[in-house]
Amino acid sequence: MDYLHLTSNNTIYGTELRKDIDSPVPVICDMSSDIMTRPIDVSKYAMIYGGAQKNVGAAGVTFAIIKKDALGKVSRKIPAILSLQEYIDKESMQNTPPVFAIYVMNQVLRWIKAEGGVKEMQRRAEQKAAALYAEIDRNAIFRGTADSEDRSLMNICFVLNDKYADLEAEFVAFCKERNIIGIKGHRLVGGFRASVYNACTMEDVQALIDAMQEFEKLHA
Repeated sequence: MDYLHLTSNNTIYGTELRKDIDSPVPVICDMSSDIMTRPIDVSKYAMIYGGAQKNVGAAGVTFAIIKKDALGKVSRKIPAILSLQEYIDKESMQNTPPVFAIYVMNQVLRWIKAEGGVKEMQRRAEQKAAALYAEIDRNAIFRGTADSEDRSLMNICFVLNDKYADLEAEFVAFCKERNIIGIKGHRLVGGFRASVYNACTMEDVQALIDAMQEFEKLHA
């Protein structure tokens, strides 16, 4: 069966596909990083899957939303652990399920619903990202790495301008002193990455913006 596989959010390079595309072939999408951050037209996908650890729970559990007519297309024998039909037949208990991770996921989904659902999560994501990108674009020391039309709302990647390239380690340490950790970019691309998933608040983002402005005053 022909199909198109997408990863809707690229956590390494900080890009995101924020619309549901039309495709002549079935679409399978890994939405690990941006599920539950915007309304999705599920009907446009043969399958949506991902890990829960970014926006819907703790590490240790995965989710899958699949159309029934997408099942049973495999002609070769595959291991039971890779068979979605097997998991459906066994009601997700092909083996011992990670019950605590499932419980946490349930609680997170309840929280999202109580907070206003995915439309509210989208509003918050857009607000946080807009504020941080605005500071990156304004600040003399930093610059963004993704084209503006492709910028991720979840993983905001940026680097130092060439003139300040030797200050990378200093900025990481500067942030750590202010209880901002995990800001270092992926090892493949370097620079910095702010992951602003649903659990990240506007106050958290503002703390990073304040640190960037303070760092600029020291060096620019």
